[in-house]
Amino acid sequence: MQLALFDFDNTVTVCDTYSRFLRRIATPAQLARARWTMGPWILAYRAGLVSPSAVRVRATRMAFTGRLEAEIVDHGIAYAEQTLPALLRPQMMQRIVWHQAQGHEVAVVSGSLDTYLAPWCERHGLALICNRLESGQGRLTGRYADGDRGAHKAADVRARYDLSRYERIHAYGDSGEDRPMLALAHERWYRGHRLA
Repeated sequence: MQLALFDFDNTVTVCDTYSRFLRRIATPAQLARARWTMGPWILAYRAGLVSPSAVRVRATRMAFTGRLEAEIVDHGIAYAEQTLPALLRPQMMQRIVWHQAQGHEVAVVSGSLDTYLAPWCERHGLALICNRLESGQGRLTGRYADGDRGAHKAADVRARYDLSRYERIHAYGDSGEDRPMLALAHERWYRGHRLA
C-alpha cells in the first residue's frame, strides 16, 4: 500500500486560495480595515519577519469573528465549485489521478480551510487534513478548532496514518511548512521538482 500527500496552495493550485477566499467573503468594512490592520503583517511576512501561521491566525480572526457559520459554509461550497477549478495546476491534478489509479491513498494536507477544501476533496475522492474554523451557537469565533495546523502537517499526518503500513510514501509541497511533511516520504517533490 502507498500513500500520497499533497499540499494544496501553490502546489495543487497556482496561487494562495486562502487569501482569495478571505477577500471573497470579507465585508466592505472588513476590506477597508484590512488595509491598515493586515497590511503591515503581510509586508512583515514577505520580508520573512512573520510566520505564515501568524498571518493566517490574524486574518482568520478579522474575517470570521461573529460571522454566521451557515453563510460561510455556503460561500465555501460556491468557492470550491466556481473558483477552484480555474486555479488548479493540470499537471498536479494528473498526478493525483495517477496515484488514485494506482490504488494509492491520497490526502490533501493544507493550512487552508475545510470550508472550501472539504467539498473540493469530497468531489475528487481525497482525504483531507487542514484547518477547521471554530464555531459556537451557529456563529464563528474567529479561531481555528485545534489551532492553526499549517506548521503541524507532519504531526497531523502521523496522527491520522500509521506510516509503517505503507511500503512507499509520496509527498508534494512548496513551502517551509511542507518540509517536515516531505521528510516523512520516500519520494519528495518540492515546487515541481523531485528531491534526491
